Amino acid sequence: MKVALAYITIILIWSTTPLAIKWSGEGPGFIFGVAARMAIGASLIWIFQLLFRKRLPWHKKALQTYLAVALQIYGAMMAVYWAAQFIPSGWLSVIFGLSPFVTAFLAAIFLKERSLTISKLLSYILGISGLAVIFSSALQIDITAAQGIIGVLTAVFLQSASAVWVKRIKAGLGGLTQVAGGLLFALPAYLITWYFTSEGLWPEHLSNRNLYSIIYLGTIATTIGFSLYYYILLHLSATSVAMLTLVSPVLALYLGHTLNHEPLSLKIATGTALILSALLLHEYFDRFFLKRSRNKR
Repeated sequence: MKVALAYITIILIWSTTPLAIKWSGEGPGFIFGVAARMAIGASLIWIFQLLFRKRLPWHKKALQTYLAVALQIYGAMMAVYWAAQFIPSGWLSVIFGLSPFVTAFLAAIFLKERSLTISKLLSYILGISGLAVIFSSALQIDITAAQGIIGVLTAVFLQSASAVWVKRIKAGLGGLTQVAGGLLFALPAYLITWYFTSEGLWPEHLSNRNLYSIIYLGTIATTIGFSLYYYILLHLSATSVAMLTLVSPVLALYLGHTLNHEPLSLKIATGTALILSALLLHEYFDRFFLKRSRNKR
């Protein structure tokens, strides 16, 4: 029950995150937006660690895990924030729907997971088809849009690699501990990046929407979202965790349309239906036939 609740919570957080990312970088710049977010998140997480008297382990596997987590927190997030300058917020979540396929490929190689069965391959193809339909509804590629697409695809690979790496290390650390350790590597990298790109100067203009988006991302998306993500990663396969990105695009697109006037059409509805079908196929097809085969015995 706890894992299921965490799963649902992450879907809700990841659905609202793309729009908040878009808003947080409009004005102050994407580097300040992401660096401020991580500074807030790191402060809260480290305070929680102190309050609950949880010391960070420093053994070899723990350090490897922190580095793997930092690959997502710094590498993937930096790529997403950079890409958000060039494409609508809904597209961020839509393109991230490709991560189950990337994760399945990496998990099959490095974790020997049975993530490339025929039914699962069909679900990935169906999901990607749905994403393609949604994407094509508004896609008019130019140089900047292509840059944004490449940026998000880079983030997809880095997040998938991070998840598989954490599973491969098998350090057995809690979600909050993983994020706290990962931020020890990632936050200095963010601050250094901000200093050398902006000379450490505070942005001249910071609207209420910028500020509230950064605070939301720092307190909710980073502190709670990342912790729950690595919590369910301990209990579910890397591929099942990646299936989160086939659900959150649906809500993200509707939020982008409602709150940011991003396009929504019949193609998007069709793509949504394909994505939900892919999720059902992935989660229940093998279980259904396995249960039937057991009942026949």
